[in-house]
Amino acid sequence: MAQQALPQREPEGTHGRPNTPRDKRDTARPTARLGKPLGAGRTVHGVALLLPGGRAAGTGRPSPLVLAAQRPLARRLAAAAAADGLVTHVVHYRRRGWNGSAADPVRDAEWAADEVGRRYGDVPVCLVGTDMGGRAALLAAGHQAVTSVLAIAPWLPDPAVLPEPEPVRQLTGRRVLLVHGTNDEHTDPDLSLRLAQRAKKVNRDVCRFEVHSDGHGLRQHRAEVQALAADFVRGALFGHHFARPVADALAAPPPLGLRMPLASGFGAGLGY
Repeated sequence: MAQQALPQREPEGTHGRPNTPRDKRDTARPTARLGKPLGAGRTVHGVALLLPGGRAAGTGRPSPLVLAAQRPLARRLAAAAAADGLVTHVVHYRRRGWNGSAADPVRDAEWAADEVGRRYGDVPVCLVGTDMGGRAALLAAGHQAVTSVLAIAPWLPDPAVLPEPEPVRQLTGRRVLLVHGTNDEHTDPDLSLRLAQRAKKVNRDVCRFEVHSDGHGLRQHRAEVQALAADFVRGALFGHHFARPVADALAAPPPLGLRMPLASGFGAGLGY
């Protein structure tokens, strides 16, 4: 990957804080690892890998708080698709930062998809990334085990500061859903829209939902976002019919399917 300039805002977990001397002293994990499995028992038919946020730069260990923030969604997905044989894992990165052209979370996501094959065999994988993890999920989508990608409030670079546009061809043949709050002041929702527009040109199975009036953490509509994620994962990994708004968003031409509003109360009648 070419050297990439970073956007003005750092990924989740920085909030303007520079790396501390402790960051430099920390010894990075020699490898990434998968967190505790949640979901299916002996028979696994699909895996969702949750990719957390992080920092623009940093070689220290990932923040335990950032990792813990992924567990509620991991549990929700595992419960929603337990009957289908879904297992979820939070991916523990080697390093907390993106680190420029090293793109460390992308390498860790690819390693995690390989690890799924070693543990569970030839099963489909959905990459579910938040913030910095959303960008990692989109870029790691070309892995042969990955069949779908969910990017939540993804941290994306401004194309104007890149030597070349962020690639999208690796998304071909995958189901892709992006979700972004319209009031996100931490990661720019316009950048996820622009990337979705480019991705839609090479892959019709791309859609994007807007969560009106919500911010970066999507806290006001957390239940709806989790229900949307569960519906997408069940449909993308196991062939269930998508809820009508998701099916409509995937089928609609741009810009309609890329600016689909997430309705208040979404998921209330889905039964999972």
